[in-house]
Amino acid sequence: MQIVAVVNQKGGVGKTTTTVNLAHAIARSGRKTAVIDLDPQGHLTAYLGFAGRNQRGVGDVIRHGADPGALCFEAREQLWLLPADPALKEVEMSQHDPQNGFTGALRSAFNGHDFVFIDCPPASGVLIQYALSVVDAILVPVAGDYLALRGLSDLIGTLRRYASGHAGPLTQWMVITRFHTRRRLCWEVREKLLEYFPGQILATAIRETAALAESPSFGKTVFEYRNSDYGAEDYRALAQDFIKKRFM
Repeated sequence: MQIVAVVNQKGGVGKTTTTVNLAHAIARSGRKTAVIDLDPQGHLTAYLGFAGRNQRGVGDVIRHGADPGALCFEAREQLWLLPADPALKEVEMSQHDPQNGFTGALRSAFNGHDFVFIDCPPASGVLIQYALSVVDAILVPVAGDYLALRGLSDLIGTLRRYASGHAGPLTQWMVITRFHTRRRLCWEVREKLLEYFPGQILATAIRETAALAESPSFGKTVFEYRNSDYGAEDYRALAQDFIKKRFM
């Protein structure tokens, strides 16, 4: 089992879109996969069509020691969801350090899974600490624009600070999102990323498409909404990049 935190402090970079569609693509390939919605806004939970249905979820696991295995469910074939819940907002406002019991509970609950993805909030508070206390790797979506690139140095500093207390080394990968093939700036951002992070950028850049923007409002992944879309094609390729560790 590999647990991966999908992290970026900047909003609008396709973090939740990447978590949902990458995880669903891997699940569709036959691998048992789970997603955990660690964002109090609950966007991942809503993306999969379960907004407003969950009074108990990962926040209850953190605050009250609930069994995550009893609170997660199969949202799609081979894809399990541990949803966001109201208790997450209480966790976000607390100043308590992550408890070791959280790590053990998650690893025990998802022991039979191949991959677990944690969708993190666009912030650098206690919830990120909880995520990094349990994961093996970090996946950073970076949009193909100047502001996303500029904010990356701050993110790397935050990750290093939190990862310093991690029990072992954390693997770090990146994926380029919201990529416009005809936009010169996107190619310049790509080249900068390759210069500063060689061997860490997954091979497929995710192109910006209308289907990726529209699918969450229907509670569907891009494969369910428009399987022939470029976005679906890219996330299928990205899933293979992730599994086989193919890089630019």
